[in-house]
Amino acid sequence: MKIASRFLFLLAVVVLFSSHELFLKTDSHFLEPNTSGLLYLFNGTFDSSENEITRDRIVNAKILGPGYEFKPSENDYYGEENITYLKYSTGESGTYVAGISTLPRVLEMNAEDFNEYLEHEGLDNTIAERRASGIINKGAKERYSKHVKALLQVGENTSIDFMKPLGYPIEFVPLNNPFEITLGDRIAFKLLRDGKPLANHTVHYSTSVPGQDAHDGENSVKSNALGLVSIQPTSTGKWYVATIHMENKEGDVVDYESNWATLTFEIK
Repeated sequence: MKIASRFLFLLAVVVLFSSHELFLKTDSHFLEPNTSGLLYLFNGTFDSSENEITRDRIVNAKILGPGYEFKPSENDYYGEENITYLKYSTGESGTYVAGISTLPRVLEMNAEDFNEYLEHEGLDNTIAERRASGIINKGAKERYSKHVKALLQVGENTSIDFMKPLGYPIEFVPLNNPFEITLGDRIAFKLLRDGKPLANHTVHYSTSVPGQDAHDGENSVKSNALGLVSIQPTSTGKWYVATIHMENKEGDVVDYESNWATLTFEIK
């Protein structure tokens, strides 16, 4: 019975953590110029979506490319089978960046679940602060929002548009083009918080593997003093980088505020 109870607890923790992530995805990150495209939001894990993100929560959505800027209207979205879809059309050849940000929501957790969540996400500073303040055994109310990006290669020509920041509270800005690398090369990113480099911060990354949840194969690395981080993809396919920034909100109606960032791309 104890083993079964522990298994159920761990299962609940996994569901709690994974259900809190958001990814901007597409069937293929390689598209033709001047054609229709479809992006979609996975709200759950990298491999499955548990529920839609309603349009009233989506803000500051945009797609940028060479001589191209698309800002979706309400009619460009639709929901189906727990997924939110975004319709758009590409412009001329180049490397595009697409992004969506969400309005905040509030989540309340007991101490055990909150501490497990902090540990799972590598938020060591918040754990240390809770211990130092004597509140490690207290539950917490967290206000969170999500900021997701995807890179798209349209046509044969590459461009530097993928390096343009979208002005989100937290975001990854690639420093070299994932669509130009050879497998085994490194891809570098600058992690920005309110437009400034976020140093010494845990970043997770992984890829989809048939028959395996991407989160099971997740790796972690920390940004350096300049907010720079790099990863080395080991296989072709769709990859992501992800992170969470958590800060104490003393005197607010919540205890903490978190901003989540993911960026997806494809290695050919």
